[in-house]
Amino acid sequence: MTYAFHTPDKLCFILDLMNGGDLHYHLSQHGVFNEAEMKFYAAEVILGLEHMHKRHIVYRDLKPANILLDEHGHVRISDLGLACDFSKKKPHASVGTHGYMAPEVLSKGTGYDSSADWFSFGCMLYKLLKGHSPFRQHKTKDKHEIDRMTLTMNVELPDSFSPSLKSLLEGLLQRDINKRLGCKGRGADEVKEHVFFAGIDWQQVYHQKYTPPLIPPRGEVNAADAFDIGSFDEEDTKGIKLTEADQMQYKDFPLVISERWQGEVAETVFETVNQEADKMEQKRKAKQKQKFDADEKESDCILHGYIKKLGGPFASAWQTRYAKLYPNRLELHLENSAKPEMILLDTVEDVSSDLVSIKGEQCIVLRTRNDTKIVLTNTDEIGLKEWALSLRSAHKCSQELLASMARKAGKIYGTDGAKESVAGARPPPPAHSPALPQRAPPNGNN
Repeated sequence: MTYAFHTPDKLCFILDLMNGGDLHYHLSQHGVFNEAEMKFYAAEVILGLEHMHKRHIVYRDLKPANILLDEHGHVRISDLGLACDFSKKKPHASVGTHGYMAPEVLSKGTGYDSSADWFSFGCMLYKLLKGHSPFRQHKTKDKHEIDRMTLTMNVELPDSFSPSLKSLLEGLLQRDINKRLGCKGRGADEVKEHVFFAGIDWQQVYHQKYTPPLIPPRGEVNAADAFDIGSFDEEDTKGIKLTEADQMQYKDFPLVISERWQGEVAETVFETVNQEADKMEQKRKAKQKQKFDADEKESDCILHGYIKKLGGPFASAWQTRYAKLYPNRLELHLENSAKPEMILLDTVEDVSSDLVSIKGEQCIVLRTRNDTKIVLTNTDEIGLKEWALSLRSAHKCSQELLASMARKAGKIYGTDGAKESVAGARPPPPAHSPALPQRAPPNGNN
């Protein structure tokens, strides 16, 4: 149970959603399980029974239909309507499902405790392996006949069962409680230590580390009929009348006080708030993009959009910027800042030919002439490749333009400016040019 609350006329139990169906349904769809598969379900059910028995609760209705699977295929014991506290007084009622009830439960007037669950456990394991209860071998539906066989018949186990499995079932299906496995004084430990479970790490079982043999299909109703998981019909409850004594049981029942309820509400609220915040952020970005689209429609902007730059103290944090690439520069705009960070392409020595992995991200690395590295990335893989291609192309065009200008300067002034430009420096004004007089050195020496 997740939590509970009541309204003026109803008591509400909120249970964890187990949308994987139950073992009875999967038995009909999957067919019988082999020993290894059955062992997985047996181990997880043992821990559930152990949990109840330590609290002096006998379950009394163990069967495949009451073993639910979560979305990952791990089990939960459900339907505790017949569970009973035997700490002060042993129950005597003959309740449960025919074919799974222990002999002492069928014997009217006989008190019993957790011993009944270990017999039912043996019946359930047999059903998972053979598809029917050990006391329904002839598919009889006569409840009295099933009960008679439970009280008198010695179960014959198939030769196909392994010796360790036979030993386990023989121990669990003992009519004599004093000889039954799990009933000799040490409870679940007796079952867990049986040779059939040799090699099982029970801590791993507890933490659900073993891989389930069956993963319920997602997006499907894992039930024979969708109505099986619906609400109760009024017909099922209309004959029930509560007396004043019944109502007194709920007098001090808390309305909604529950940490799990509070956690669920908080989780739901935070999820809603986050979704709304995401929508607002997307609208803001779309609006900003439209603004940039309009601004750059008539300009020579090659590419623009959001990009991340590695910056901050020690260049350790990703900073989101709106980038605009022009033929001669890359502008990185910070929100609400009029002046962008400018990276002139003629100061860039090279753009990485391949994407480089930095801080777990695929990145574009620009290296400037003073050996500074500028690291850029994009969460969109296609967008990142587009930025890399555009930056390399713009950088190449910038270098070719510089080289062309240097060659023209060389022709005009008759210098080696073209060679110097290719090496990465702009050509200085020629010393012999009459139009450009030389400036004296800073220290005044000639």
